[in-house]
Formats: sequence, structure tokens, C-alpha cells
Amino acid sequence: MPSKAPAKPLATKQPGTSTTRSKDKTRRKPKQPLPAPERLCRLFTSLCAQIDGGHFANAIKTCDKILRLEPNDPDAMQTKLFLLLQTEQYTPAMALIDTLDASSAFKFDFGKAYSLYRLHRETEATAALDTIKLRGQQNGDEEDRGVIHLEAQLAYREGAYQTAFDLYTQLLDTAEPHSEEHSDLLINLAAAQAHIDFLDSGYRNALGTLSASAASAVESAPPPLLPMHSVFTSAFAQDTRKQEGGDDQEKGKKIRMKRLPKSVVLGVTPPPDPERWLKKSERSSFAMQSKRRKGGGGATQGIVEKENTGAGVSGGKGRRKK
Repeated sequence: MPSKAPAKPLATKQPGTSTTRSKDKTRRKPKQPLPAPERLCRLFTSLCAQIDGGHFANAIKTCDKILRLEPNDPDAMQTKLFLLLQTEQYTPAMALIDTLDASSAFKFDFGKAYSLYRLHRETEATAALDTIKLRGQQNGDEEDRGVIHLEAQLAYREGAYQTAFDLYTQLLDTAEPHSEEHSDLLINLAAAQAHIDFLDSGYRNALGTLSASAASAVESAPPPLLPMHSVFTSAFAQDTRKQEGGDDQEKGKKIRMKRLPKSVVLGVTPPPDPERWLKKSERSSFAMQSKRRKGGGGATQGIVEKENTGAGVSGGKGRRKK
């Protein structure tokens, strides 16, 4: 008999192959955080992209991340203030300016004045503008156009229309034609001019259109009372009117109609069945239906022959055949 081939030796695992690989995977060190300069570079790159895309809310969050790494970064601070003003968050903008040191806070005085103006704190806004103008005069700087714009807006809001008109004219003389600023200045200038014309001669023309009795009544009328006093008097008058007309209102008060479903129309929709609360077997309609069923004839198929009375038969009995 031929000899059998020798059996192949079993493969033996080499020590330290798969186990060492698994141990190496578990022993891998965690990634080290990026250094601060590289993180700042990436954050500023994403900040520029967010501002270009108009994602101001995310851009404010990115500014906060930058300020955590560099609390005194002027670019991040100025960008965040700009974003807060763009999104009309004037109270947070004021809080941001208040956290700055005195050495760097003066750079954001205009933002503070603008925030005060938008928050209707005109007295503080005017004081902030005066501080900016005084500092510019001491340093010999040219007057900022933004400061003149804001000063004109404050004058217009406080009723100093001639001052606002002069400031708008000054800005219009140095503005570029066919620009957005030029068109805005023309609109503001026309509004200030309309108020000035009305105060100078417009009200006189309006009085001239009235009748003699109405004009004399307007001219002889006393000046208006203080706002607070007028508020109290009007409230007192309303209370007295309510007390006087309370009885009349109670007499003339209409009786509230019963609530009806939206699908029900009075005079059109039939009234509901009065026996709807009874069982079907107890209703009169059910009894009528049962009588009809009992009174029917039992034949349901074929025909029923009538009895022959003989009235319609002609002739008599037939003869029997033999």
C-alpha cells in the first residue's frame, strides 16, 4: 500500500501579534489641543465667512470664543460691538462698552452715543457727543461725519429743526452725488424744512382757511395743561361718565342669546326631534314603522287572483253535450 502523505503541521500563533495590536489601539494617546495662535487664526477665518454670509448671530458667538482666548483683543471687541449694533441689541452693546477699561473705552464712545440715542436717552447721548467733539478739537482732528449725522438726528428729535437743517446742509455739501448717503440726506433735509415752514408760516395759512368764529376760538383758547394733569382729569371724567351712565347701560343691556352651533341657522335649519332622548323602541316613529310592517300582505312573489263574481261574464250555462 502506498504510504500516506505526512500531515501538515498546525499553524501556531506567533506571540505578540493580535494582542499587541489591540493594546496599541487602546494605548493611543488622545489628540493634543491646537495651540492658541492656530485656534485664533481659524476662529477669525470663520468669523469673516460668517459676516460675509450675513450670519450675525453665529458671528457674535465666534467673537465670544475669541474673547475667551484673548480678552483684550481690539479687533474682536470692535467686531462684536458692530454686530450688536447691526442686530439692534443696544443694551448688550452698552454693557460691553462698560466692561472696558478707561484707556480703551474712549475708542467706542461713538457706539455708546449711538446706543443711547436708539434707547431714547437723548441727554446722555448729547453729553457723549460733546465729549467726542471736545476730544477731537483737542487733538486737532477733523469732525467725523458720523458724529454730525447723529447730532443732526438728536436735534431733529428734540425739535431743533433749524439746527438739524443746518447740519444736514453741511453734510449734503460734502456728500458724493448719486450715493445712498446723498439720498438719505435729501429726505432728512426735506423733513426738517417742512417743519420749519409750518412753524414759520404754515400754521398761519392753516388758520386762514378756518372760519372767523373758529379762528377766534383757537386764538382765545387757553394753553394746554400739563400732560400729567390732563391724564388725571381725563381719567376722572371717564369715571364720572361711567357712574352717570351706569344705570342707562344696565337698562339698555341686551339679553345674551343662547349659544347655537355654527351649522344651525335660525328659521332655516329644522328643529331637533323632541324624542331624541328616548330609546328608539319607545319613540312614536318606531311604533308607526312596526304597524306598517304588520299591515303588509304576505305574498311577496307572483300575483293574487281575484274571486270571480260572474258580473262580467256574458251568457249563461252551456248546454250539456249528449
